[in-house]
Amino acid sequence: MEGINAYYLVIGAAVIIIMSYLFNILAQKTNIPSVILLIVSGYAAKAVFGVEFNEAEWFLPLEVLGIVGLILIVLEAALDLEIKRSKLKLIWQSGLIAILSLFFNTYFLAFGIRYFIGNLDMLTAVIYAIPLAITSSAIVIPSVSGLKKPKREFLIYESTISDILGIMFFYLLVENLDTNGATMVGLNVISNIGLTLLLSITLSYAMIIAFQRIKSDVKLFLFFAVLILFYAIGKLFKFSSLLMILVFGMVLENRTLFFRGYLRKYLYEDNIRRVLVDFKLLTRESSFVVRTFFFFILGMSITLAGVFVPDILLLTLYFMVGLFAFRWLLFKLILKRDYFPQFFIAPRGLISILLFFAIPIEFRINDFELGILLLSIVVTSLLMAWALVLNSFGRVGRIKRYISFLRAVDRGKDMMLGHKSKDDETAA
Repeated sequence: MEGINAYYLVIGAAVIIIMSYLFNILAQKTNIPSVILLIVSGYAAKAVFGVEFNEAEWFLPLEVLGIVGLILIVLEAALDLEIKRSKLKLIWQSGLIAILSLFFNTYFLAFGIRYFIGNLDMLTAVIYAIPLAITSSAIVIPSVSGLKKPKREFLIYESTISDILGIMFFYLLVENLDTNGATMVGLNVISNIGLTLLLSITLSYAMIIAFQRIKSDVKLFLFFAVLILFYAIGKLFKFSSLLMILVFGMVLENRTLFFRGYLRKYLYEDNIRRVLVDFKLLTRESSFVVRTFFFFILGMSITLAGVFVPDILLLTLYFMVGLFAFRWLLFKLILKRDYFPQFFIAPRGLISILLFFAIPIEFRINDFELGILLLSIVVTSLLMAWALVLNSFGRVGRIKRYISFLRAVDRGKDMMLGHKSKDDETAA
């Protein structure tokens, strides 16, 4: 990056944000996910300008953007999730599909990695498989805004739960490798989740009480900073930090449910409601900016070397067939009907990338091709884009048929009124 004019970087950053905004408009019209367009743009920019991408130099900024982006994306999703009795079935269905898909995809892909890559023990194969078994909420959440509310909420719940459980599964496995016995591993997992939930709820109450009492005009980024601080500290202490973000967002959005009885007097609803509008807006805007730069830089980091290796192509095909075959079975048994386009919306993305590069050094495989990561992201994203576009055309067709029906009804009324007028004239 030496010798680059600072003004060129500022111009480039401004152009990328403007371009991302235009991609969002295009995505609303066509349902082609904007993140795919950003990745393609990043790759095209590298090719056009001849940028030499140094992975060692760029990975840290990419990792920081990914972590902050993930926090913002999960927080944005949590602030849109309402906890109601009427939605318990939706939460149960999405959670069950997320859990079963995560574990099936992990072990199904692990067997494939052992077969196609070879020379791997099962533990190493599972560690490599977990990142690819997770559905990316970073891609799902901004891509499903055009769907009907029940379908959109289902996918938000499913992808967020998949993210959280996948991250927990990965780090709990990696951090308990030295633990003897499955019983001890299970106890560690349960205690970790229990302590994280307890800490999350406590911090959520404390932050909301403090949130509504601060009278300074500058306080929204303060809360972002506090959330990021708790997330990072939680990771250092091996807690499931993403669960903290999710719980905080859900408690804030559903505050009347959590502040009941004795706690009701600590909730200043007018203050919260007034500030929450700006907080949601700032979260959405910040998420947009961070997500934009993450996926653009990711596009710049892509190399096609290793993609067209026969074993990688066969492994990707094996994984895609297993992923969608099992997904179809789950949707058929659990949702039973009206599961298009949700069935095809299972992209891999931000989490897969972050976890893939977080694999411990002792488990790194020098000859393991990154093509499986790139191909899985591209193929699942393209399938999602195809399903969303097809769904959009189907919805347009239904709207057109409905409009045609209304016009036919109006013409029928006009004809009837005209016929009545002629009868009246004849009678006169």
